[in-house]
Amino acid sequence: MRSSLLTGAVAAALSFSGYAAAADAEAWKSRSIYQVMIDRFARTDGGSVDCKLHEFCGGTWKGLTNKLDYIQGMGFDAIQISPVIKNMDEDTAVGEPYHGYWSQDLTTVNPKFGTKEDLKNLVDELHKRDMFLMVDVVVNHMAQKFDNIIPPKVDYSKFKPFNDQKYFHSYCNVTEWENSTNYQNCWLYPFGVALADIKTESPDVVTLFTKWIKDLVSTYSIDGLRIDAAKHVNDEFLPKFVEASGVFAFGEVLTGVTEDMCRYQNKSKNLLPGMPNYLDFYPLNAAFNGGDFERLGEIRAQAVDSCNDTLALGTFIENHDMPRFASQNDDLALAKNAMTYVIMNDGIPTVYQGQEQHFKGGETPSNREPLWTSNYNTTAPLYVLASTLNKVRKNAIKQSPDYIKKTSDVLIADTNHFCQSKGPAENAVVFCITNKSSQGDSYEMTVGGFRNSDEVVEVISCASSTADGLGQITAYMGAGEPKVWVKKSALEGTDICPKTTVDGPKENSGVVAKGAASAGVLMAAVLGTASLLL
Repeated sequence: MRSSLLTGAVAAALSFSGYAAAADAEAWKSRSIYQVMIDRFARTDGGSVDCKLHEFCGGTWKGLTNKLDYIQGMGFDAIQISPVIKNMDEDTAVGEPYHGYWSQDLTTVNPKFGTKEDLKNLVDELHKRDMFLMVDVVVNHMAQKFDNIIPPKVDYSKFKPFNDQKYFHSYCNVTEWENSTNYQNCWLYPFGVALADIKTESPDVVTLFTKWIKDLVSTYSIDGLRIDAAKHVNDEFLPKFVEASGVFAFGEVLTGVTEDMCRYQNKSKNLLPGMPNYLDFYPLNAAFNGGDFERLGEIRAQAVDSCNDTLALGTFIENHDMPRFASQNDDLALAKNAMTYVIMNDGIPTVYQGQEQHFKGGETPSNREPLWTSNYNTTAPLYVLASTLNKVRKNAIKQSPDYIKKTSDVLIADTNHFCQSKGPAENAVVFCITNKSSQGDSYEMTVGGFRNSDEVVEVISCASSTADGLGQITAYMGAGEPKVWVKKSALEGTDICPKTTVDGPKENSGVVAKGAASAGVLMAAVLGTASLLL
C-alpha cells in the first residue's frame, strides 16, 4: 500500500528497505527518534523571525523537509511530529493552537503547516533517506474556544466527523487523578479552551476512529503513532485503535508509578505496544538535581518485572510537555550525561528538538522555543555528542541484533553513578553517567562488563585501554563527563574514533594504590560489577 504512493525507482528501492515491516515494534526498536513540533522547527522560507511563544511562529512541513540534513546529521533515523489535523482557528486565553493538539476536523490536514502534498513530500523524502515517520494523534477530545463559564457551551456541529453531542461525555472536570472513571470520562483543562471528551467506549466512535486512522496511515504512508493522552481514553479502545492503524504506537501514559504504567503493557492485558518511558524520566531527573541513581536502578528493575516489553518504551529526558532539562540546572556536563542515558539506554531513544542546542525553557510554552534561534548549530556540544552516540548504537545493532532484544545489566547505581552493560558479552557496550557536574573531581573507577584482555575504546574521548583478567577497565573520571566504551574491534570499518590515545590518569587525578581497595570493592569485582576506588 505504501509503495503505491511512490513512483518508479523510489518505490522499487523502498520495496527492499523494510517499509513493509515499519509497523513492527522490532523495527522501531532499532530506530532513534527526534521529536519535532512543526510550528517551532523550521519555516518554509528558512528564515528566523521573532514570535510570541503562545502564538503561531510559522514552522511548516516544507520547512522540516528542507532541514532533514540537520536531523540526519545527528544520526536520527526517525522523527516524531506534532499532530497534522486541522485545529480550531481562534486565539484563546491560553494562546493559539500552534501545537496542533486542539482538533476540530479530522478529515482535513492543518493548513497552518502546509498542504496534503507538502505532508506527502515530507514522508517521501524521509523514506528516501530510510527514515521513519511517527505522527502524534489526538483521540481523547475535540476542542473549541470558550469563555470560562461552566459548563462550556460547545457547538458540536463544528466537529468532524463527531458532529453531534451523542459522541461526547457530559461535562465534568477531571479532579480525581487516581480514579480511572473520572480521568477517562471527564474533561481535561477547562480554561480558555473546552476539550470536549470523546466517548471512546461508544461503538459508533470506535468505528469512526478506526476508519479514520486506517485512511490517515495509508494516505500518508505513516510508520508509527504517538497517541496523545492515552491514559484518558477507555482501556478497550486503545488496542482496537492500534490494530486498525497497522503500525507501532507509543501511547502517552503520564505516570511515574510502575503499576499504573505497566498495566497498559503486560502479558494478560496488552493495551499498548509502547509508551514514552516516564518511569525512567522522573528518577533520572531527580538524580541530576540533588538526588541519586539508586531509585533509578530500583524503578528499572520493577519495570522489567512488571511491563511486557521495556525495550519498546521510549527513553527521554525532554519533551514538549515538561520543563527543559537545562531549566533546572544548565550545567553542560549534566546535559551530556542525560543525553548519554537517553541514547545508550534500553528502549527507543527520543530526543526533543532543542535538547541538542541546550535550550533552557521552563514550563509551557517556554519549553517550545523556535529552533531557528540556534541557527541550527551543528557544532554545538550536545549535537556532536548525539551524533557520536547514535553511530555507536547503530554499530552495536549491526554487530549483534541481540543488542536491542535483551535488557541491559546494571553494573552500578549509587549516589553519583549509573553504569550499565548492554549487548552480548563478545560485543558489549558499557556506559557510566555521573551527576557530579562540570565541577566534579578527578578520580579512577573500576568498571566491569568486558572479557579478559578485551581492547576497548572510550568513544567520547577516543582513549583506549585493555580489560584485566576479570573483564574490568579503569575509568579515568573527571569534570563530570560521561563515558561510553566499546570493543576496539567493533569499530573497524567505521568512522568512530579512527585515532585513539592510550587512556591513563589525568592531571590532578586521584591515584589509588594497588591493594588499597576494600573487601567490598574486591567482592564487587569478582561479581563483575563496577566499583569505586576512592
